[in-house]
Amino acid sequence: MKVVIIGAGFAGLRLARKLNNKPGFNEVYLIDKFNYHQFQPLFYQVATAALDASNISFPLRKAFHGSKNVRIRVEELKRVVLDQNKVVLENEEIAYDYLVIATGADTNFFGNQEITTNAFPMKSTVEAIQLRHRLIQNFEDALLEKNPGELQRLMNIVVVGGGATGVEVAGALAEMKRYVLPKDYPELDFSKMNIFLLEGGDRVLTPMSPQSSEDASKYLTQLGVTVMTKALVKGYDGRTVSLADGKNLDSTLVVWAAGIKGNVPEGIDKSLVVRGNRIKVDRYNRIQGFTNVFAIGDLAYMETPKFPNGHPQVAPVAIQQADLLADYLKRLERKSSRFYEFEYNDKGAMATIGRNKAIVDIPKPKMHLKGFIAWMIWMVLHLFLILGVKNRLFVFMNWIYNYFTYDQSLRLIFKVFYKPKLPTDTTKQQQVSPPREAKPA
Repeated sequence: MKVVIIGAGFAGLRLARKLNNKPGFNEVYLIDKFNYHQFQPLFYQVATAALDASNISFPLRKAFHGSKNVRIRVEELKRVVLDQNKVVLENEEIAYDYLVIATGADTNFFGNQEITTNAFPMKSTVEAIQLRHRLIQNFEDALLEKNPGELQRLMNIVVVGGGATGVEVAGALAEMKRYVLPKDYPELDFSKMNIFLLEGGDRVLTPMSPQSSEDASKYLTQLGVTVMTKALVKGYDGRTVSLADGKNLDSTLVVWAAGIKGNVPEGIDKSLVVRGNRIKVDRYNRIQGFTNVFAIGDLAYMETPKFPNGHPQVAPVAIQQADLLADYLKRLERKSSRFYEFEYNDKGAMATIGRNKAIVDIPKPKMHLKGFIAWMIWMVLHLFLILGVKNRLFVFMNWIYNYFTYDQSLRLIFKVFYKPKLPTDTTKQQQVSPPREAKPA
């Protein structure tokens, strides 16, 4: 078999590792526009200077040292040509026997171009670093601002979206405000700094239990975050957030964590794309109408009796779908006729709000945990999921250092300075003739 996997997120990388050096799979191509795997659950800690980007990124080629069949291609996918069994990349075309699309999801701005232009998303390591730079630069600018209104605009931060990402970002920012920023910027009055968390629904953390939502709101309020529910954002021009109820919030920094949409590649029939920009698949993750094309992870929309509206777009679903698809392909290679349908084993949900503040929902046995115990569970699980012993060690050491010192050491702004280009007009350039060779006397 020749298997082509598009995307090296949780689903794509897991599948490639399951097929690594397996007999019958002569060629497995893993294609991604980045040469590393990104641990998305900790993007917010990169954005708030708690972790370095390298701590949550793992080189793809390092994951397949000694592999005889997995080949990495760092290229952007242009389109898939399903009727010809090939994918078109930036610099080449690759034919396949089986294609797996695991391109994940990106930020959903719901078609609002103004918000797209001015708000900061956080769906990649690069975006997390950009957000960190803007966050720190805001306080540098605040030191020089004399206008009280503009100063307050620089000191206000708005986080849109009350899901796990939004809650964790807001909590991390509140802890920076309490423990770190006053020491970095003693000239600024951080009692005037406001952190707003806007949620369009009735409560934060809607996928979790009502008790978790209540505990999360309580923790955020204790940290000084202003939680606003039923707050629908209508627009953001880079200076003012406009809400649907007519209220306005002044801020030069808006973190957008209000939704995601699937990254559907060119070449997929639009009739196969459903709500959330996801591709409809059957219980074996096959795209409808095809026996050799699959979609897994955040991009896949699968209806089951337990999940009639599709599965949640979280890492455990992606990992379990990759495991089942690996088993499916192995059975297919062995000419087996017995296959298993996908059934998601929901082991629970969790979110962390800050130091010693986290919440965990466990479905079986039904249990709700909060506080220090939940926080420890959250840390252990995330350490376990991070790729690479070195990365786990660095993350753990950073967490221990932050816990005892109440500080982070990665508040850096990297600026790139470009040298001026040489003039292209050769007539304006000084002509220098090469040295002449010495002639013999």
